[in-house]
Amino acid sequence: MMSDYRRLNRANWDDRAPLHAGSGDYALDKFRADPSFLSHVVRFDLPRLGDIRGLDAVHLQCHIGTDTLSLARLGATMTGLDFSPASLAEARRLAESTSTPIDFVEADVYDAVTVLGAARFDLVYTGIGALCWLPDIRRWAETVAGLLRPGGRLFIRDDHPVRMAVDEARTDALTLGYPYFETPEPMVFDDGTTYVDTDLAVAHSTTHEWNHGLGEIVEAVLQADLTLTQLVEHHSVPWEALPGRMVCGEDSEWRLAEHPERLPLSFTLQARKP
Repeated sequence: MMSDYRRLNRANWDDRAPLHAGSGDYALDKFRADPSFLSHVVRFDLPRLGDIRGLDAVHLQCHIGTDTLSLARLGATMTGLDFSPASLAEARRLAESTSTPIDFVEADVYDAVTVLGAARFDLVYTGIGALCWLPDIRRWAETVAGLLRPGGRLFIRDDHPVRMAVDEARTDALTLGYPYFETPEPMVFDDGTTYVDTDLAVAHSTTHEWNHGLGEIVEAVLQADLTLTQLVEHHSVPWEALPGRMVCGEDSEWRLAEHPERLPLSFTLQARKP
């Protein structure tokens, strides 16, 4: 039986998928019109991602596949994995409409090794807004290690756990209102909105989420016998994480409008399997 958090979160993401696909924020029309177009998330990653031509790569928690398609356009042979059938339906439509061969697989991220095969990939890629949906960061790292071939690489950029702990409802100060460290019980939210520009509401509005401290993430990677090769903290994030207090730059990244040096908003971590 699907656990409660998976059931609730999957219903929420099934609702979000068509809203995101229909939003200009995900720029599906640009992907279809311009074969060289890349998502702004992947464009941000390029300096650290490097040359991925010819790599067998998997994008975990790929949602509607815009970053997956972008990585394929950079020359990787891509597999995308997500637990939301509605998200994968949008991803497959996008790939087909751009004549891009991508294998999209419906599965929970913790089942990835069983479903996709062990030691199969040169690159495991995970993008913004992924880890908060997972209750156990060590199990995630073990999954990544299981997917990688010897010499393979993990690349993740995600929301910074300090930013995740900030109470976004407090607009007068940066206040820590949520857990920084992983907790056994989830944070429960009831919010019918989503992060794209839309007038439509999400019907299944309850979600279960977790934060994971930066040290917990690094330790999980090390405990999975991966070798840490990069850890960078960024002043920006690709969505308006703290409404009313951020400005969007020409790179489509959002930063604090005042004193951005106060708060890390996202991080990039890379590691290799020996």
